[in-house]
Amino acid sequence: MSAEVIAELVAELGPLWHERHQARLVARPRKRTVGAGARHRLVFIDRLLATLMHLRHGATHDVPACWFGVDRSTVTRAIGEVRPLLAEQGCTTTPGTRLRTLAEVVDHLGSSGQTGITDGTEIRVRRPAVGRKDRDKFISGKNKQNAVKAMVVTDLQGRILFCRPGPQTAPTSPTPAS
Repeated sequence: MSAEVIAELVAELGPLWHERHQARLVARPRKRTVGAGARHRLVFIDRLLATLMHLRHGATHDVPACWFGVDRSTVTRAIGEVRPLLAEQGCTTTPGTRLRTLAEVVDHLGSSGQTGITDGTEIRVRRPAVGRKDRDKFISGKNKQNAVKAMVVTDLQGRILFCRPGPQTAPTSPTPAS
């Protein structure tokens, strides 16, 4: 990706990420005074770059964690925040054209006569909590493990046209009884 494309993504997604981040902070009761607490060690631009690297090259979360000098869980959280923003913005194929759904991507590829490459994989996750309604959605019959399915569609140049986001809330393990 060129520096111009990354700058456009930062300009488009930065304010959206900041609004959501502030909304999350306001929504929960404060335990500390305003401005207290740890600062982000992974600023938005780094979060975006880590997400793009993960999506584009399939790097595990350990790789950007090592590059940016943060813990793997920080990168996992960052990718979980930025990936839905990328999905909502869609993919710009030509000026004025954005693809937001898989149906739009298929229509675009069919009308332009291009070939798309589809990649699907399973990502292992923790076992969901016992009381969770959709617990059975995380079970993989093929690998006999708890997993979420991820799908990416690219064109022949490697540009991501569609990335199906995983579940919005990560499965959590049950809290031990005290």
